[in-house]
Amino acid sequence: MPSSSSAVSDSGRPAASSLWRDGDFRRLWVGQTASQLGEHASLVVLPLFAVLTLNAGAGQLGALRAVGQAPILLLSLFAGAWVDRWRTRTLMVLTDAGRALALSAAAVAGLLGWLGLPALLVVAFAVGALSVFFDVAYQTSLVRLVKRDQLTWGNSALEGSRSAAQIGGPALGGALVSVLSAPIAAASSAAFFALSFLSIRRIDRRESIPERSEGPARVWRRIHEGLRFVVGDTLLRTVCLASAAAQFFFAAVMTVYLLFLPRDLHLSGTAVGLALAATGPGALLGSLLAARLPNRFGYGTVLVSAAALGDCLLLLVPALHGSSVVTVPALLTVNFVFGILGQLVNVTVMAVRQTVTPDGMQGRVAATITFAGMGMTPFGSLLGGLLAEVWGTRTSLLVTAAGMLLSPALMALSPLARLGRTLPAPPETPVPSA
Repeated sequence: MPSSSSAVSDSGRPAASSLWRDGDFRRLWVGQTASQLGEHASLVVLPLFAVLTLNAGAGQLGALRAVGQAPILLLSLFAGAWVDRWRTRTLMVLTDAGRALALSAAAVAGLLGWLGLPALLVVAFAVGALSVFFDVAYQTSLVRLVKRDQLTWGNSALEGSRSAAQIGGPALGGALVSVLSAPIAAASSAAFFALSFLSIRRIDRRESIPERSEGPARVWRRIHEGLRFVVGDTLLRTVCLASAAAQFFFAAVMTVYLLFLPRDLHLSGTAVGLALAATGPGALLGSLLAARLPNRFGYGTVLVSAAALGDCLLLLVPALHGSSVVTVPALLTVNFVFGILGQLVNVTVMAVRQTVTPDGMQGRVAATITFAGMGMTPFGSLLGGLLAEVWGTRTSLLVTAAGMLLSPALMALSPLARLGRTLPAPPETPVPSA
């Protein structure tokens, strides 16, 4: 098991170079990159298919996004309990295989003319459910593969690969839907999940995990342990609340955003994909900065300032008017900078969470924070669709973007904002259950 050092290392380059010499870490990185690329492509393919081909309304689009995000709320806590008792490699390859099969079925159904809204709902739920298990597993896998003083660099590398997926996934998905068809776009996502499966299954390192216990009562008890531990830790509790606020309003923003770009700004599917993909290069740069800035300015300063500045940028989007010659470069700029700042927050929060959590609680803590944060996204998506129908897209976009500022406000008022350049060690033993 990794050592429990009290702080994230300042060594930088030696830690990074030793990671890339580790074959199992490289396999995890390749697999996670491919998986994220497939996931980000599918997140654009399904909504664009609904809007551009099926003429889905705002409420229907909100429902589609909510169905895809509902597994986060329904399954995250169970995923955390299982991940702490299973080899993460096994869970990741199984979820990759399942997502590849689901999207392949969607591609076949589309080619046969059966890919309507009901089929999209089924596929969105299946892919979302399997993604919940994959995401908890890969975050836990990193802690089992590397030392604690390598976590910041490891997270930087993995979040950098997610950024690369944000560059290629939306652009690829939008272009394929626009130029070819939704079935071809779905098939491309399936291919990326298959690549992830092939890479991750080659990880050889045995993981030290506790002996599994049988029975549903034990699963519920372990879920309760994870909830108690997070609620009892001031830093993790703040991360939960800030994440819930950010994800709720961001889901609402994205639902309105996916209506605003093609309908109010009259952008094509390709242009929408490119606008969304602009977040990727920024996030790639943000992941590199996240490996250095907290050690220079402090974790709290980076978290609060990056979150506040990034959310303020979104307030500029509803002001856009005019032709695509003007709006597309403006969207690219806003999304690029938002990607930098958002990724600074993501990587820094993950390093804080992993460092202050004992090894045996990693899966449950990750799942609890995912449940509290990402679990709010179905409700945010529904709110975004409802507001767009009642108030129109421009006003709704302004209101939901303003709501995102609640997240940095919560962090600024908490001990999270006072974190310095080193992080506290986790407790020797997890909080016991009652």
